[in-house]
Amino acid sequence: MRTRLLPLLIVLMAAILLALGIPLAVSLAAAQQQNVVVDRIDDTARFASLAQFVADRPEGSRISTTEQRRETLQQEVGTYHKLYGIKAGVFYRDHGIMANAPGDWNIPGKGEVRAAFDEALQSRRSHDPAQVWPWQRDRLVVASPVVRDGDVVAVVVTDSPTGQMRSRILHGWLVIGAGEAAAMFLALGAALRLTGWVLLPVRVLDATTHDIATGRLKSRVAVAGGPPELRRLARSFNEMADNVEDVLEQQRAFVADASHQLRNPLSALMLRIELLSLELPEGNEEIASVRTEGKRLAEVLDNLLDLALAEHAEVDLRLTDIGELTAERVASWSPVADDKGVRLVGTCPATTAWVDPVALSSALDAVIDNALKFTPEGESVEVGVASNGEVSTIVVADRGPGLSDEELTRVGDRFWRSTGHQNIKGSGLGLSISRALLSAGGGSIAYAHHEPHGLKVTVQVPRTMPGA
Repeated sequence: MRTRLLPLLIVLMAAILLALGIPLAVSLAAAQQQNVVVDRIDDTARFASLAQFVADRPEGSRISTTEQRRETLQQEVGTYHKLYGIKAGVFYRDHGIMANAPGDWNIPGKGEVRAAFDEALQSRRSHDPAQVWPWQRDRLVVASPVVRDGDVVAVVVTDSPTGQMRSRILHGWLVIGAGEAAAMFLALGAALRLTGWVLLPVRVLDATTHDIATGRLKSRVAVAGGPPELRRLARSFNEMADNVEDVLEQQRAFVADASHQLRNPLSALMLRIELLSLELPEGNEEIASVRTEGKRLAEVLDNLLDLALAEHAEVDLRLTDIGELTAERVASWSPVADDKGVRLVGTCPATTAWVDPVALSSALDAVIDNALKFTPEGESVEVGVASNGEVSTIVVADRGPGLSDEELTRVGDRFWRSTGHQNIKGSGLGLSISRALLSAGGGSIAYAHHEPHGLKVTVQVPRTMPGA
């Protein structure tokens, strides 16, 4: 969950920082340009004040005070251009030159300089130029009118390069970007710590729930850390788990106690039946029927006790060679198969899986016993072990009477027997016990038709440690 939240947190933090950083960057660029524009306005105002004392254009070669002032103005403009690299000029209304630097700079017929010149002729300073961004190479043009006796007699124009200004803007943006990156990492670290603190009880609760679902009923949530609501949820979960465990323990104890307590009366009853049989003629059918039912009842009680123990047994998972274990069970049941005239064939290559060896052995015993029980003489029971990388499987296929699709869905239900198997010895709990033993260790059991007839039982066990 924390991994899934990380991209969302990054996107959210980036969006917030962009929402704050972009206006700040725009404001910084505008402030830098405004500083340059104000500086140029001051320069044009100074040149305009000097130009006010320059009268009409000089005539002939007459040297006058006005000419001297014009030369002074030209020197000022030339020095200004030489120091700062800014084009500057004072131009008469008819575009004639009063002073300019460089010497070949004039008012063009159109463009930004001409627009600023025309606007200054209207006795007002030119509008602020458009914003220049770091990736542009535009120039800043500022024009101010030279007013004498209320009339505009000339215009001061400056045309400034923007390289230094753009460098300052870019430097400021880099500082903003570095600050936002640092803020993002700090905020992301704090968010991860916060989400980790919030989600820790959830992860612990998830792991504990998985443990309980796989049969480790003693697992509990350690109530520590996290928001108060999650700590309260952990305590409530532990109380629920305690109650569920108590109910299951009472159920198991009831079944076990009932099975155990019924054994003694049943044993006494069977003893009395044997004593009564001594008084009856040998071969009496009624007494033989009573004996059979008594033995069947004893078997049912034993299986009920086994089922109760299987459903609540603690598993001991180990990395086990299930091929070797299955081969041992096949060898153990071979004498039973031979006695019944059934071929028991095992194909058991070495395959490892995480299982409880005792539980898997007991489950296989029940499955193989069931297969031999329903397979007619002369047929075969095939046991095979395989693996697909994720799970290992043990398949037990018999050649018993076929089952309908409806009957197949009920295989493994407690005490269920198909209509064609009612007269075969058994309690109907064998496969239920197998399922309980396998489920405790993360395994499963499934049933399918075995063509042309018979039942195929597939036992699946994990190749990796459950919960890892």
